[in-house]
Amino acid sequence: MASPIFAPSPRKILVDTDPGGDDTFALLWLQSLVNQGFAEWVGVTTVRGNVSAELTFRSACQVLALGGFESVEVGRSVVWNCAKIADASEIHGADGMGNLSHLLPQSPRQFATARDADEMIIEALESAPGEVTVIGLGPLTNLAAAEQKRPGILRLAKELVLMAGAFEVPGNVTPLAEFNVAFNPEAAAAVLESREDLVMLPLDVTRKLILTVEMTEAIAQSYPNHLLGQFIHQLSQFMSESCLRHRETAGVQGFLVHDAVTVAYLFYPETLLFRRGLVRVETAGNYTRGQMILDRRHGTKSLPNAFVAVEVEAMNLLAILVDDLKRLCSQRVKEGVRV
Repeated sequence: MASPIFAPSPRKILVDTDPGGDDTFALLWLQSLVNQGFAEWVGVTTVRGNVSAELTFRSACQVLALGGFESVEVGRSVVWNCAKIADASEIHGADGMGNLSHLLPQSPRQFATARDADEMIIEALESAPGEVTVIGLGPLTNLAAAEQKRPGILRLAKELVLMAGAFEVPGNVTPLAEFNVAFNPEAAAAVLESREDLVMLPLDVTRKLILTVEMTEAIAQSYPNHLLGQFIHQLSQFMSESCLRHRETAGVQGFLVHDAVTVAYLFYPETLLFRRGLVRVETAGNYTRGQMILDRRHGTKSLPNAFVAVEVEAMNLLAILVDDLKRLCSQRVKEGVRV
């Protein structure tokens, strides 16, 4: 008789994010996986980054409402006003979501009354030590603030998975630095020192993840009268135009779904290959501030601190993403809602 298939409990997920077109796709992908029983929301914390703290909070609330997850708590960014680079509204739109936020459900939740992100992170990890996976999709300000307020708190996470850094490829805000790190390098340095098993998904792999307009058009065509399917395609079109304008996709009509790779690592790990190593971040250089360095020398290293993604099966990952987004749309149709 065949052995029963092992069915693991859903992963408990807390996402720290700064929506962001690619953040939005990561959040929608996670919603699909929650519906399928593979993930469980612990909460969403928002951080100032791609756009202002108020806008990242509002966008996260709207994206959760879009997928039917209005009950998930959303925290607001800790106050931090020392960025030396501009936000990314030029790429993601003034609202962070391709200037499409007016089409989405409006949330009654208020930024002014939301809990601070660092307090949410501390409470979530202390209440379930070793059980909650934390995904970082934006600057690491909130995570560093939680670590500073409660030293050792990030060690209580089951895993800490970050879309951050650039190693063998150019940066996307300076010749050497990736946005999430360059926006607050000191926070990145603090998080790198917090534990020895960080999972890092850098531009080295995310630059291969071009979600094409044709891929999202297939979703829209499958759900022509549904806001969710249409929004996915419209956001893809906006981001594709932005990526072409900034010469990010070698002329391909599509956009880089950087942040979605964190979801792939957790639920489709066969699509990625990693290297173990010691990672540091430059915080002081005039031209190298925000650069991440992976020590590749062959000397003995007693303190490696990260697993860094170096290869990705891009087409398989993107095909899975599209299929799971279709499943989310299908679920919303079954629930009898327009979105």
